[in-house]
This record gives sequence, C-alpha cells and structure tokens, in this order.
Amino acid sequence: MIVLALDTSGVDCSACVYDSTFDRVLGEVCETIGKGHAERLMAVIDGALEQAQLSLQNVERIAVTIGPGSFTGIRVGVAAARGFALSLGVEAVGVTTLETLALHHLLANPGRPVAVALDAKRGEAYLQTFGADGSPLRDAALLSLDDARTATSCFDGVVIGSAAPLLAGSEAGSGPDHFPVASVAFAAARKPAGQPKPSPLYLRGPDARPQTGFALARQGVA
Repeated sequence: MIVLALDTSGVDCSACVYDSTFDRVLGEVCETIGKGHAERLMAVIDGALEQAQLSLQNVERIAVTIGPGSFTGIRVGVAAARGFALSLGVEAVGVTTLETLALHHLLANPGRPVAVALDAKRGEAYLQTFGADGSPLRDAALLSLDDARTATSCFDGVVIGSAAPLLAGSEAGSGPDHFPVASVAFAAARKPAGQPKPSPLYLRGPDARPQTGFALARQGVA
C-alpha cells in the first residue's frame, strides 16, 4: 500500500510517501518553517511525490497528524488530507502527535513502555503513555506540570518529548517538538481499514476570544 503522510501540526511542514508492502520510504520532504503551512504544503507534497517517482493517483491511503499541536497547522493538514482522500477515493487516517513520537522512539528503542510529554506552555503538558508494543495505556490529556510529574513518577518506562526536562525538574523544555513524518506513515499503515475520518485533537481551547465593546450600532433604514 502506498501511503502519503502529512504533518503540519508543529513547526515542520512535511510529507512522506511510504510503501508499506516493502516497508520503504520512497520520498520525504521536511521544511522547518514555524508558520505558513498552508502556503508551503502543496510544494512539499509535490517534492515527496517527485522523489518517489509517483503521482497522487498512485496513493492508496492518506495519513495526517491531528494534534495536539498548532491550532492553525492542524486545520491545514486535516483539511488537505480529507480533500485528497475525497478526490482520490481513498481512506484518510489520523495519527496523533503523541502516537507519532512514541512509535518513532519504540522503533529505535524497543522493549520498554514510553510516556510522551509535550510542552504545552503555561505550566502544562500534553501527556500520554504507551506500552512497549506501542498501544496506548491511557488517553491523551492536558495536565499541569505537577500532575504530569505525579503521573510519571512511578512510570516504569522512558519519558520523552519537549516536556520531559520539565518533568525532571528543569526550568525549560527541550524546544519545539518535531514529529517524524515517516513515523506518521508507519502508524497509519498499521491501522485497519475503516478508520473514522481524521479530525483535530484539541485538548485545549483556542487562544482567540471574541472581541467585545467594538460592535457598531446598527443603523436604521430610511
């Protein structure tokens, strides 16, 4: 199966073409841009397809990171994935950023459970634990750093992610998380058919708030 995987949930804009039959990455492009994913995503996808020497018509499944992460970036990726899936008549599959990092770690370091902790700022962390086989042990949650420390204090595994230093007592996290898009493809290829359509995983409400006090008075019609 040919999988096209997308990641726009963080500072990277990435695409990967993966052949699950032969377990091979055929093409991969990753640009660390911070913002502006909507403007760069199509070019990044074209670059990955060009490396793979394939066209969109060869793609049999779309994969996309669904968060937690950047509100705007997640919307860009999910909308693109669902649009491609609809136009190509293939399935789109959502993969969380926490699942992506867990799988990436376990592929290189098998044998022990892993807790993924992402720095959510404001004294909070996104946290989820996974077994040694990659299966989730608990649902993803947004926790205070104190609660996250408590949750991982007796965890018999490895803690990874940008919030790991914070949970270990450091005053700063390790910087922006990067979600390897090849691992997004691996994760999506392992999922059985019939997955729900991808939708954003937002564990925190949006920062934007409706403005008040600036409404114009409605004028009467003569």
